[in-house]
Amino acid sequence: MTETSVILALVVLTALAFDFTNGFHDTANAMATSIATKALRPKTAVALSGILNLVGAFLSVEVALTVTNAVVKIQDKTGAPKAELLADGGNGLMLIILAGLVGGIIWNLLTWLFGLPSSSSHALFGGLVGATVAGLGWAGVNWNGDGSKLDGVVGKVLLPAVLSPVIAALVAAIGTWVIFKITAGIAARFTDKGFRWGQIGSASLVSLAHGTNDAQKTMGVITLALIASGHWSDLENIPLWVKVSAAVAIAAGTYLGGWRIIRTLGKGITDINPPQGTAAQSGAAAVILASSHLGFALSTTHVATGSVIGSGLGRPGAKVRWAVAGRMVTAWMITLPAAGLIGAVTWWIGDTVGGMAGALVVFALLVLASGAMYLRSRTGKVDHENVNDDWDGSPDPAAVTPVPAVAAN
Repeated sequence: MTETSVILALVVLTALAFDFTNGFHDTANAMATSIATKALRPKTAVALSGILNLVGAFLSVEVALTVTNAVVKIQDKTGAPKAELLADGGNGLMLIILAGLVGGIIWNLLTWLFGLPSSSSHALFGGLVGATVAGLGWAGVNWNGDGSKLDGVVGKVLLPAVLSPVIAALVAAIGTWVIFKITAGIAARFTDKGFRWGQIGSASLVSLAHGTNDAQKTMGVITLALIASGHWSDLENIPLWVKVSAAVAIAAGTYLGGWRIIRTLGKGITDINPPQGTAAQSGAAAVILASSHLGFALSTTHVATGSVIGSGLGRPGAKVRWAVAGRMVTAWMITLPAAGLIGAVTWWIGDTVGGMAGALVVFALLVLASGAMYLRSRTGKVDHENVNDDWDGSPDPAAVTPVPAVAAN
């Protein structure tokens, strides 16, 4: 194999690994409330979510094209890829992509370890932006498209990051308030059963929406690498094998189940009942699907968390644990710069070593860091057996006392 082929293979493998972590990191977005209210058994919930993520990945390519075109300035004024970025088989651009993916994966695993529902999307974009700035300078990032409209990183990533959780919270709060007004005076044993069925439907819609939005981000990254290596030149379409591999990777990760984050989102923010869960998931699905149609690479985590907070605000007498919510918001705020810093440092290491050896060193560092965090996660395990234990106030689910016969995460 040539040097370019080896680096491209490492990029594709690392991109699919990110997609896998995205799956188990974000399972909570769709299924945390259904698991918390016992509308679905934990293992059934993650299996259903995995299948629907697989299906959703094929419904659109708008977000994938955003990732391909909206982060790194790969086009010249004619719309063709810049020749200087494709020099040496595109190895320089592929090293930037590889380092950016490493930044996203490491941040995903770190926040998963502490049970924090931070954004996989912003971890990816942060890593890519950091590596791009390190490799090409600030001008290498497509901050605002062509300047005639809000596009690029600002319009497609940063603005949705701020607005989407607020909109989702408002939609869920209003929906929850309306539901409790309509069902006032009706015995809970009658309403809860119906709303549990509603939760299954709304959770399924969120899973479908998650596949539509998040699987495409990996499709866009792989396509960007293919353009750099000269294996693809169409900036408006995604290769079929890329769609299939990304869809399978995110579905497999979703089925694994990110139990630590499911616990935090389902039990840590507020005590959720079936009507709240239905309102939260319906609001989240509406916001995610609308954004996917518009090509906004938003964070499904931000949307889902905003919806859960909104459902707590809309339910009379419900308690929102603002300390837990505050820790989540803090994680959101530092995700982009933290992943960007990791991406920049990783690029520097790979560039210093140089060539194929540099890419192999970067990949080896990713494997070592991932292995260390996995081993750390084996202490105080959280899985489908104890994910619904009462919230003990700890921000780190690893502090939860394991139940007997705990299965693998």
